[in-house]
Amino acid sequence: MGKVLVVGAGPAGMMAAIKAAENGAAVTLLEKTERVGKKMAITGKGRCNMTNAASIPEIIQNIPGNGAFLNSAIRFFDNQDVIAFFEDEGVPTVTERGGRVFPASSRAADAVEAMLRRLHELHVGVRLRAEVRDILMEDGRATGARLSSGEEIPADAVIVATGGASYPRTGSTGDGFRMAEAVGHTIETPTPALVPLETEEEWPKELTGLSLKNVRVRLFSEDEPPEKLGEAFGEMMFTHFGVTGPIILTLSRIAAMYLRTHEFISAEIDLKPALDEDTLEKRIQRDFEKYKNKQVKNAAVDLLPARLIAPVLDLAYIDEAKPVHQVTRAERLRLVEALKRLPLTIVRTRPIDEAIVTAGGVSVKELNPKTMESKLVRGLYFVGEVADVDGFTGGYNLQAAFSMGAAAGTWAARSVEQVECES
Repeated sequence: MGKVLVVGAGPAGMMAAIKAAENGAAVTLLEKTERVGKKMAITGKGRCNMTNAASIPEIIQNIPGNGAFLNSAIRFFDNQDVIAFFEDEGVPTVTERGGRVFPASSRAADAVEAMLRRLHELHVGVRLRAEVRDILMEDGRATGARLSSGEEIPADAVIVATGGASYPRTGSTGDGFRMAEAVGHTIETPTPALVPLETEEEWPKELTGLSLKNVRVRLFSEDEPPEKLGEAFGEMMFTHFGVTGPIILTLSRIAAMYLRTHEFISAEIDLKPALDEDTLEKRIQRDFEKYKNKQVKNAAVDLLPARLIAPVLDLAYIDEAKPVHQVTRAERLRLVEALKRLPLTIVRTRPIDEAIVTAGGVSVKELNPKTMESKLVRGLYFVGEVADVDGFTGGYNLQAAFSMGAAAGTWAARSVEQVECES
């Protein structure tokens, strides 16, 4: 029976170990922390958004970080396979807005426990507090791993699933990048993705906790004229450092990549995306007529959340104490401009250890897209965030992890069985 060693017990590593064991390998799963699935247990705000019900092309489209590389792996183990796996293990699922799939219990722990049960059923040896320092090599082939204690564990194949560099308290501290580089792999620069953004302006920080729904955010380059780099519609929130929320996280990958070589990126918030400028001006006129005897700040109560009125009027150069009947058309047009293009200057992302996922990692050009095996080292596989793959929120990152893990585990077990038969 061939031996497969899996390094890292996150979603990709656990799935790899399960599939390797189901395909007849003797599997050992090493985890550096005190329990398996630590990051998986906090995904989806503790609910575990395990996949998305979208079509495979849509899933790939929502993985901006080398989604096309995953085409074979996702077709090998797709979203329906993920749902069937968990339901077979006693975790019924529900599909919510945007195709997001969760455990019906809304407990991420149920999904983690189901995977752990399956590992035990398959007699996978799970070793906790077992930190790997090096991949062992012989004649261009992976032959096991050396722990930080100095202990060497032999294997016929090694699957590295150590995660990226985000959420280090869950065990993702970039170890896999170092291991991969040590055996000759190229590491694409790790960059935070799905991460909040910091602003140069102070006024967003004064609105900490204020959420905006149904707004549109656009990002622009610092060129003249500016080039639109991306946009997203939905919900966002102001924080003590700038902005966060679903659409900010979606756009953060673009911002992070741009800020690697530029000092800032310009953003605009369209607070009224459903209204064109003419319609919005007429709406403002109606509101001002309704509140014609009030000050401007009190006439905007139907237009904006109370805490946002002062910053918007300030950016429109309108005195908030000015009587409504004294507001000029030029001032109204400036207000329209502020509502449609509320400006922000993004100067940096939050640190990578606050990111939900890491962009960058082991270059996918050096991995077999069908099996996840290294093209440089036989018997060595890389799965999950340690590889240069990352997706948007909505279940896409966990789907990628499960698909990569399932492919690597299956093919690693089959390859070691073949090696045994030939020897």
